Amino acid sequence: MNIEVVKSKIHKVTVTEANLHYVGSITIDQDLMDASNIIENEKVQIVNLNNGERLETYVIKGKRGAGEICLNGPAARKATVGDVIIIISYGSLDFEEAKSFKPCLIFPDTATNKLI
Repeated sequence: MNIEVVKSKIHKVTVTEANLHYVGSITIDQDLMDASNIIENEKVQIVNLNNGERLETYVIKGKRGAGEICLNGPAARKATVGDVIIIISYGSLDFEEAKSFKPCLIFPDTATNKLI
């Protein structure tokens, strides 16, 4: 039996842009993607600490080192610039394998969205 477990988590980053008229997705600084083991087009869950909203979307690679966190398309309605969010990705693992699996968790500086 397979179960879904947390694979990666970017804990507390600040939304730098919300672009309603973009096609969709979330743009994430490539440094944060690399550090958290999240790849382009991967499905992620976004949890907004300011308003409690939750949504699922996919990842677009942002400019490396820019601290960019941009909700695009309809997702832009779920957060405003300055909101603090958590970005989570999940993976499917065999039940026994999941017991010992360790997710990749990162805790960037919320003021700059840079790795500490």
